[in-house]
Amino acid sequence: MTRKRTRDALSNHLCEPCPTCDSRGRILTARSVCYEILREILREAKQFNPREFRVLASQSVIDLFLEDESQHLAMLGDLIGKPITLTASTDCHQEHYDIVLL
Repeated sequence: MTRKRTRDALSNHLCEPCPTCDSRGRILTARSVCYEILREILREAKQFNPREFRVLASQSVIDLFLEDESQHLAMLGDLIGKPITLTASTDCHQEHYDIVLL
């Protein structure tokens, strides 16, 4: 008895073709990066007690936070009791971000 694979690989859902190298590589989707940022903020909130969290990320990630993931961002801000501000950075690649503790 063998098991037939009927679904796409997980990497197809979490990654997308790289626009820089003409689709020879794969990068994380903006949604995957958003969830990674939310997890990182939660980890940082448990270790440190800043006044504010500032997220520096690519425009596509910031746009997704403002459109589809705004509710998750607001819930996290309420949970940790600190404001979370978003700043688009032209220097950031889609997978790269920085969380600044203020």
